[in-house]
Amino acid sequence: MADAYLVGAGQSDYGSFPNESYRSLFRAAYEDAAESAGGLEPGDVDEAYVGTLGVGGRQLGLPGPAVTEHVGLRGVPCTRVENACAASGYAIRSAVMAVKSGMADLVLAGGFEVMTDASSEATRYWLGVSGETEWERMAGTTFSGVYAQMADAYLREHGAARESLSRVAVKNHANGAKNPHAHLGFPCTLEDAESAPVVADPLTLYHCCPTTDGAAAVLVASEEAAASFDRRVRVAGVGASTDRVGLFQRDTYTSIPASRRAATAAYRMAGVDPTDLDFAEVHDCFAIAELLAYEDLGLCERGGAVGMIDSGATEIDGRLPVNTSGGLKSKGHPIGATGAGQAVEAFEQLTGDAGDRQLSAPQRGLTHNVGGSGGAAVVHVFETEDADPPAAADGGTSA
Repeated sequence: MADAYLVGAGQSDYGSFPNESYRSLFRAAYEDAAESAGGLEPGDVDEAYVGTLGVGGRQLGLPGPAVTEHVGLRGVPCTRVENACAASGYAIRSAVMAVKSGMADLVLAGGFEVMTDASSEATRYWLGVSGETEWERMAGTTFSGVYAQMADAYLREHGAARESLSRVAVKNHANGAKNPHAHLGFPCTLEDAESAPVVADPLTLYHCCPTTDGAAAVLVASEEAAASFDRRVRVAGVGASTDRVGLFQRDTYTSIPASRRAATAAYRMAGVDPTDLDFAEVHDCFAIAELLAYEDLGLCERGGAVGMIDSGATEIDGRLPVNTSGGLKSKGHPIGATGAGQAVEAFEQLTGDAGDRQLSAPQRGLTHNVGGSGGAAVVHVFETEDADPPAAADGGTSA
């Protein structure tokens, strides 16, 4: 099967934008992606996949055509992808499948969300329905409350201190302070994170991502089409999985099985091991989610996430930098845009265009996008064309 490549990637600023619409935010992301690809004509794009939950903007029906028509892609087939917070990660997966199947040569994949034009009660509702509606949200459990249960279980199981959650926040804010697109683009201290108001015990305010407006987009090209672009990043592996939507329905509170299965599939397709990665963008909607991701993605052994964050291994100058963009925690979490935004960071790192966050000659990176508290997950492995052969010559190992 032919390869697929990222040939362009872009995003809007992330934040609170009362004077912007979902259309204008998506236009900013699309134009940034087109510029990074060296320019596009509307007729160049064969297909589009757009992720959005529909929190704000009030366009619940046909939001995909609403934004693609707005940017000039008239008549281009567009499919809305909704998988809660994993919407645009799955949109990219759909674009890769369209290219690999031979049905399209150049596909736009992206997402958007406007989250700050609704009341706090409405926003809590939309975040809540990303989990199990009947037995979690209607019973009074908030999104932060679900992840607080996971955090409490993890800290108890491994005898860990809340300070390790705070170290995630400190690291990601340090990275986000170097990202001009970040919503919360400022550093924080360990004391800031530890002493912040408790949102849902043991999670404090600094352990939770903000509600954010924003959009992101990437261009996925076939091997033949990619040859005409100056910058190309190979989509080496893709994996996806689902699970029971409600946390209470699962066998574990200290792992997200969908992430583990998605990672295993992506590694196998790419023929790599976690040790072959130079960086990772993981879904840190809450600080505990990043620690779980370390283990579910095979970046460390079970129970090893605390040692990994405490040792500095995942800092920007560490052994395996994680969330160089600032992650959802600092960069922001516009639900439908998040997965595509992670791919934008991967594209920029692998093409040497990450500015003050740029790593030293990375060759291979991973993005990890989760829907809800783990009802869906999608993992992509991206690599440069001249990436060294992976150590996993036998086709990769299980995460």
